[in-house]
Amino acid sequence: MNPTSLTITQPDDWHCHLREGRLMKTVTPYSTEVFSRVIAMPNLSKPITSPEHARLYKKQLLKISPSFTPLIPCYLQENTLPETILKGHENGDFFAVKYYPRGATTKSHLGVANWKACAAVFDAMSEINMPLLIHGEVTDPQVDIFDREKLFIQDILIPLIAQHPKLKIVLEHLTSAHAVNFVSHADTEIAATITAHHLVLNRTHILEHGLHPHRFCYPVAKTEYDRQALRRAATSGNPRFMLGTDSAPHTLDAKHQHTISPGIFSSPIALPLYAQVFAEEHALDKLEAFASINGPQFHKLPLNTKSITLKAIPPQDNPSYLSLSETPANTKKPKPHLSLAVFQPPIPLQWSLSSIQNKNPS
Repeated sequence: MNPTSLTITQPDDWHCHLREGRLMKTVTPYSTEVFSRVIAMPNLSKPITSPEHARLYKKQLLKISPSFTPLIPCYLQENTLPETILKGHENGDFFAVKYYPRGATTKSHLGVANWKACAAVFDAMSEINMPLLIHGEVTDPQVDIFDREKLFIQDILIPLIAQHPKLKIVLEHLTSAHAVNFVSHADTEIAATITAHHLVLNRTHILEHGLHPHRFCYPVAKTEYDRQALRRAATSGNPRFMLGTDSAPHTLDAKHQHTISPGIFSSPIALPLYAQVFAEEHALDKLEAFASINGPQFHKLPLNTKSITLKAIPPQDNPSYLSLSETPANTKKPKPHLSLAVFQPPIPLQWSLSSIQNKNPS
């Protein structure tokens, strides 16, 4: 029988989109009230490619939520210089480097088309043990969208590792049994993030009885067989698997337009949803490792000093929408409302955040 409450070391989110502008101001607190450290993705309208831009973005985030630690990756391009990476890492501006295959997802059009052009960067990163965060999908339009993760591992990741065997790698937002098997058995320094939504969604949940835009993201959810493999990996205790929400908010307009923007805004419910999955798998004793220990150990960072308590609740649906309006300075005319859809899992939530406290209060 599962416990009705659970206290764990405060977790970190090793993959999240905090956006920019009004969206950033709205969504950031939903992550920072739960997670101590957050890797904030660099695919902004102007990608974060310089230490100065990373420093500015970090300053903007800390103005919204001063009590968390934002970790900023450099957006990798084929003309990125090793000196830029080394300088940004030495100064604490770049935590990692993010590899977007060109055209793979939102604002990835300036990403990498030929990974071999980045060899000098990968060599420099290997020397300082700087992690490469990878969106693992090929973008060849002739490859079926459900096969793009598998083909990326086969055609790009395996050759990349062979050429750069000392490179520290995080394969992000796994969606397939093939990826789970690769990460579990790879003979290299590799880890992977798993999202809450990929633990509860398969492709039927997206398409059944019509297209569900708020369950659509990249990489797309795969089969039920793949979902079960992800659940086994997350709850296994294997230190290579860690929490990464990939919470990726879009406005309702962007999710309801003719061409739907990929991304799921999960941060308001992510940790309770993870807890629910672990409870269903009778593995609540493994949640702390997945959420709070595996990531810091892989990245050689200290564990957080606070703890967080979750409690079981009667089944309930979470709020569907968040709405934002602002009145700019020197005007009485409010800006138009921005509405966001919070992820609606196909099952009612049965866990909630109770409190955050110091581990050893004086």
